[in-house]
Amino acid sequence: MRPNWDEYFMDIATIVARRSTCLRRQVGAVVVRENRILATGYNGAPSGLRHCAETGCLRDKMGIPSGERHELCRGLHAEQNAIIQAALYGISLQGCTFYITHQPCSLCAKMMVNVGAVKVVFQGEYPDQLAQDIFAEAGLELVSWQGK
Repeated sequence: MRPNWDEYFMDIATIVARRSTCLRRQVGAVVVRENRILATGYNGAPSGLRHCAETGCLRDKMGIPSGERHELCRGLHAEQNAIIQAALYGISLQGCTFYITHQPCSLCAKMMVNVGAVKVVFQGEYPDQLAQDIFAEAGLELVSWQGK
């Protein structure tokens, strides 16, 4: 059976997440405009740096709950990596839709607003009410995708 566009892009985001090097949560993002993929990203350490599988998770060692103290993570979020990839290759994300395996955090929400995204489709929940508030205030459509 042929998947609809949301299923198609969310399936791809799930595959992208498999590249993640995060020990806590594997997240994938696909950025799309007019049903064309512009960029992808997964969460993990910056290019050329050791992965958390080698260094261990500082947030776990410190007992930091999910959704708090993002600055104490050596990794980038999937959405951040997708935005960076687009910037590296000169691709505008104005008017795009993000497909993400988890609800974005407030840091990523602010970035998505600033790149001109118009919609975010996400699958898994993430404990960050501020992100939802940012999307609402910016008028950015936030869709919790329930799957097939």
